Parts: sequence; C-alpha cells; structure tokens
Amino acid sequence: MDFWMTPSAELADYVLPSASWLERPCIATACDTGGFIGGGVAPLPPVEEGLYERRTDYEFWRGLGSRMGQEEHWPWKNLEDAYDYRLAPLGYSLEEFVREKGGHASFPIESKKYENVGFATPTGKFELYSTVFEKLGYDPLPRYYEPPESPARPELADEYPLILITGGRFLPMYHSEHRQIDSLRKQHPDPIAQVNPAKATELGIEDGDWMWIETPRGRVKQKCRHFDGIDPDVIHAQHGWWFPELPGEEPWLHGVWESNINVVTSDDPEHCNRISGGWPLRAMMCRVYKVKDR
Repeated sequence: MDFWMTPSAELADYVLPSASWLERPCIATACDTGGFIGGGVAPLPPVEEGLYERRTDYEFWRGLGSRMGQEEHWPWKNLEDAYDYRLAPLGYSLEEFVREKGGHASFPIESKKYENVGFATPTGKFELYSTVFEKLGYDPLPRYYEPPESPARPELADEYPLILITGGRFLPMYHSEHRQIDSLRKQHPDPIAQVNPAKATELGIEDGDWMWIETPRGRVKQKCRHFDGIDPDVIHAQHGWWFPELPGEEPWLHGVWESNINVVTSDDPEHCNRISGGWPLRAMMCRVYKVKDR
C-alpha cells in the first residue's frame, strides 16, 4: 500500500492505493506534559465512486484476516469503530470527541503520582535493572557494545577511514517522500552529504562536487556540502533518495541504486541490534572520493 509508485512499490506484485492522512480518522496519544489524547475525523472521503478508491491499513489487514478465518479477532468493521472502542472509557465516540472536545483532551500533571500508583513497570518500581529484558533472556543492565564497524578495527579502518552516519532529517523531504513533487524537488534537487571542509580539501573534493561514498558493501554518489559543524572523521549522508524521472522497471527502479545510502548499509543479523533488531544506520566505516566522470 502506498500513495505513489515508489521504487518499493515497483517491486510489488500488487500495489493498493492507501488512504492519506486527510482520508482517514486518527487518534494520537502522548505521555509528556501530563499526557493528552488528540483525535480527528477524516475531512475527505477515501472513496469517490468512479474516481478513486483508497483504503486504510486497518481495512486491508482486517479484510485479509477475515479471508483467512480470523474475523473473530477483528471485531471492529472499520477504523472509526476501533477508535470508538478506544474512546469509550471516556464516554465518547470519535465523532462526539471531536465535536464536543475539539478532538483534544489533556490530563492534569500530578506531583509524585508514583507514590499512589507506582511506575509503569512489572515491579511498580523505578527500574535500573530491567525485569522485562531479564524475563526475555537479555542482559537486564545497560551495556556498551563496540559497533561491528568502527575505528577499533584497524584492518577495516585502514581501507575505510571515515565514520558514516545516515538518516538526518532535511526539508522539504520527509524520508523517501516528495521526490516526485516538482516544486519540492526544485528546492532540493540532489542528494547531499556533509563533509568537514578541512577533510574535503585534504581529499580534493570541493563544495558541490559529486563524490562516491563507499563501504565494504558497495558505493553510491551524493553531492558534497562543506559543513564546519561536523567532525573531520565523520561523513553524514542523506537517506531515502530515488529519482522519479528515471525508469521505474527493473533494474533501474528510479535510480535507487545510484544514491540511496541504504545500498551501502548492513542488515547482516550479526550487525543488527541484539534486542531490537535495528540495523546500524549511524555506525559504519566508509571512504569518499570525487566522481571523475558523470
């Protein structure tokens, strides 16, 4: 399910149109500043007969589950019904919550609330020693592990002397979204990698030059941007890049292999976080050098 035909969608056997945030209801909760609940109804219809037909993720999964004999586990016919159920303890349906409360309810901050109700842990206490991790068979205490790729491995650092970090946010893009919107693409046409000016000069890479970013898994190219605020031994590459103007069929996939930094990251299970499974987006070794011919 997607809003546009992205490179990931191009790989799928079936692509279903997804309802956007304007076409689906929402509920958001947060526990900071005492906690609040925010909610809203969809201002636009996701289905317009003869024009378009989009669905929420919930509708897709419920439909699939029902066809696989799991309907009893999906008692709410749609997302609105599910949100009505969630708001029932407050005495509202979603529509009533939006109409009568403006879609927002906050809860008062209570000093030393833990003295009456405890903490939200299995023991009810403030835990430095995680009983949840212990029960699951993991180390219950915080511990530092050297990344699989780091300057501490001289046999790797000799060939790849720079630390690569990725994933920093940048406007007007949001992750891999908005590359296909011409007005936004004009504001930010190319993938950018930040390099300390002194390090770039040492490597013969000027501001605005295209450069290769290479790790043991391959290389991609991004434009160099001199940035005084980064350590000389660190490179920061943008993520999520693809090029809608390039062909979508394989092997091109909108140029996803050219500049998408995930091409050079590792998803080896031995490199992933031993508890969460997350892969090392900000802990890799690389080398960079100028693209001679484009």
